[in-house]
Amino acid sequence: MSILNTLSLASYGPVIPVIVIQRLEDAVPLAQALVAGGVRVLEVTLRTSCALQAMEAMARAVPEAIVGAGTLRTVEDVRAARNAGCQFGVSPGYTEEIAAACIEQGLPLLPGVSTASEVMQANAAGYSFLKLFPAVAVGGINLLKALSGPFPDVAFCPTGGITLETAPQFLSLPNVKVCGGSWLTPQDAVDAGDWDRITRLAAEASAIRR
Repeated sequence: MSILNTLSLASYGPVIPVIVIQRLEDAVPLAQALVAGGVRVLEVTLRTSCALQAMEAMARAVPEAIVGAGTLRTVEDVRAARNAGCQFGVSPGYTEEIAAACIEQGLPLLPGVSTASEVMQANAAGYSFLKLFPAVAVGGINLLKALSGPFPDVAFCPTGGITLETAPQFLSLPNVKVCGGSWLTPQDAVDAGDWDRITRLAAEASAIRR
């Protein structure tokens, strides 16, 4: 796969949920609920001990889902994500080691950036679709507008602090193709097994106009 292939993820809908799985048994019903609401691209973060097992379970039991691993920080993370059946990876920042490991494993990477220097570094390595993280904390819409001047050929997936209310404002920017959001999978809904609520939130997100 080309390292630029992550841009195709934007074609599946305007929002990629950023998912933290605390209990392995929640993984499959959560993925099913999101897919039922029209959200197929799922970023599962490597922030919990059961994250890799959750990705593997989702990829196996919910073939309509496109499961990716978030929070890739080491070469070992990349290999583990690939072995778990992930179809793409997301990193909070950019390093040459992570990029090389993803190429070696054939795992399309959406690398994170938060400054113009980091955009230049990732872009020089061949990446033209980048995750802006933590989007709101580092300048949000104003920063994305500013980056569009020197980097007209770079597209972004802003993630971090975005809500259902603010997502349309981000998605209205020409250099934003999709945004990441944790509001689709609120922990209280997951803990309660309220999968209908998750499906409703996914459907709302899917309906956001770019």
